[in-house]
Amino acid sequence: MLDALHDAPAFGIAPAAHLLAALVPQYPKRSVFFAVVDPGVGGSRDAIVVRADGRSFVGPDNGLFSIVWQRARRRECFRIAWRPARLSTSFHGRDLFAPVAAALATRVPRGWLAPKPEPDVLLDAGDLARVIYVDRYGNAMTGLRARGVSRASKFLGLSCAPTFERASGPFWYENSMGLVEIAAPRSSAARRLGLRVGSRITTSRRSRGSR
Repeated sequence: MLDALHDAPAFGIAPAAHLLAALVPQYPKRSVFFAVVDPGVGGSRDAIVVRADGRSFVGPDNGLFSIVWQRARRRECFRIAWRPARLSTSFHGRDLFAPVAAALATRVPRGWLAPKPEPDVLLDAGDLARVIYVDRYGNAMTGLRARGVSRASKFLGLSCAPTFERASGPFWYENSMGLVEIAAPRSSAARRLGLRVGSRITTSRRSRGSR
């Protein structure tokens, strides 16, 4: 079991959906993702399993798997029909999703999953021109895929640099997840530029698929 990310933005379904989609390609097929950003826990949202391009995802049907679902070539969706003997109203991650994820990693008992045409909640699958995560160094990750961006583009007026060493001040670069990230050498770009999760990222040259 690997902890891919344990500090996703609180209540941030859209940022988390883009973070998850960027993390997925780094994991092998048949991986099982137990993902929970669930501000509506205990409410009317459904509980689902998504299978996308050979990987499985367990969590709430609130848009969290939107990007993974819409970008997948092969996909299936299931409603989680199983319920534990004790299901709290505030901790479905522990009581419901974790046991199902563990079962998926071995063998799902008959009757636990019911076919579902698609997730109920689907967010826009285009790139998200906003900050989706700020790490402890103050680097601001965006929902923009760098492969669709010209290196001549400027974000927030900042130029691209290939490494921290070659930057003299705040800059943008392609991070290890393939996303545009705003950073500053030996400094917090978020603090210097006033960035936080949700901050809009403007560019002087249009990048493919952004909004």
